Amino acid sequence: MNLYEKIINKEEKISVVGLGYVGMPIAVAFAKKVDVIGFDLNESKINQYKSGIDPTQEVGDEVIKNTTMEFTTNEARLKDARFHIVAVPTPVNIDKTPDLNPVEGASVIIGRNLQKGSIVVYESTVYPGVTEDICVPILERESGLKCGVDFKVGYSPERINPGDKVHRLENITKIVSGMDKESLDEIAKIYELVIEVGVHRAGSIKVAEAAKVVENSQRDINIAFMNELAMVFDRMGIDTQEVVEAMGTKWNALGFYPGLVGGHCIGVDPYYFIYEAEKLGYHSQIILSGRKINDGMGAFVGDAIIKKLIQANKVVKQAKVVILGITFKENCPDTRNSKVVDIVTRLNEYGIEPEIVDPQADGETAKKEYGLDLIPFDMVENADCLVFAVAHEEFKNMDINQIDKLFGNLPNNEKVIIDIKSILNKDQILESGYSYWRL
Repeated sequence: MNLYEKIINKEEKISVVGLGYVGMPIAVAFAKKVDVIGFDLNESKINQYKSGIDPTQEVGDEVIKNTTMEFTTNEARLKDARFHIVAVPTPVNIDKTPDLNPVEGASVIIGRNLQKGSIVVYESTVYPGVTEDICVPILERESGLKCGVDFKVGYSPERINPGDKVHRLENITKIVSGMDKESLDEIAKIYELVIEVGVHRAGSIKVAEAAKVVENSQRDINIAFMNELAMVFDRMGIDTQEVVEAMGTKWNALGFYPGLVGGHCIGVDPYYFIYEAEKLGYHSQIILSGRKINDGMGAFVGDAIIKKLIQANKVVKQAKVVILGITFKENCPDTRNSKVVDIVTRLNEYGIEPEIVDPQADGETAKKEYGLDLIPFDMVENADCLVFAVAHEEFKNMDINQIDKLFGNLPNNEKVIIDIKSILNKDQILESGYSYWRL
């Protein structure tokens, strides 16, 4: 009997190491079919899950309450699993080099508890070669076992889009790979238990690793192109959104828009690719240039805010700027690598301490990550400038009267609205006489 059969017969268990935005959905999905051990080092997070609370909002409290998954911070429980999925974050350091500490740490923990006959599958985003060249030696060292003889490894990149209620785990094709045909077959069959649309079997682990960083690098480059256009069109006095709408009438238009590129994937993954390329003597030109453009958009927006404040006859250092949204994307509580923070930093350089509102974000996390305090929506008043930074539904549904109440007793031409995501009715705003700018 192979491992797949033992798992579906509940003779063996699956473990998921790292229960965040990626790990939790896959763990919950498997728990509907087989026995799952969910492991995370964060005791507070585990306690929330045990209490039926989903801080990620990816699967929802009701699902967490009803799941059969075992939540634990006790690494010894991993000894009872034979199929391990690693779903820990892989951020970048300050110098933009890959920070492999989380994935290396997870490998140490799994290695200490690894049993013969196991398969370890990494889902964390890495550059090609990390699984076999960095993680396998750690697993062997910690376990005393031999890869290919006592255990096997594979790689299956995560493709979950946080906050997206349409493209979900079960309907996104899953790339799977294994170190040999036997492990690939086992990994594919196990993932097919929860991936309704099926899996794509990559030719090697390195191909699967590369596919992940490349698909996000491709999006990054396309957005960078639109951001560069937005900066040029701003100087030309041309509305970028109107250009995009006109261009979009052609059948092969790609449908990308300018914006802030943050989060744990698109704003990070290209640096993994660039890092490995430079180790091999190739200096990235397109990808690195795209990253520089996108990393600079927060400062560009900050400067646009200052310009509009001056045009509205505001004393810049005394202006009250309120930023609506700090998460890296709409309708999601995730604040990782938020580029809204870059806007705050730029405004700070001009002596402005903006107020920040985000009904989706966790205030404690924002304080811990960025040292920023969030205020309740109902505390916003007497604003000189509103910055719509994130397209949360709460902001998209605001009408002109609700927006106006957030300003002070000013003539409309002194009320500045910055619409980064182009969620407002431009014609209505301009007809009302507001000072308006959008990216």
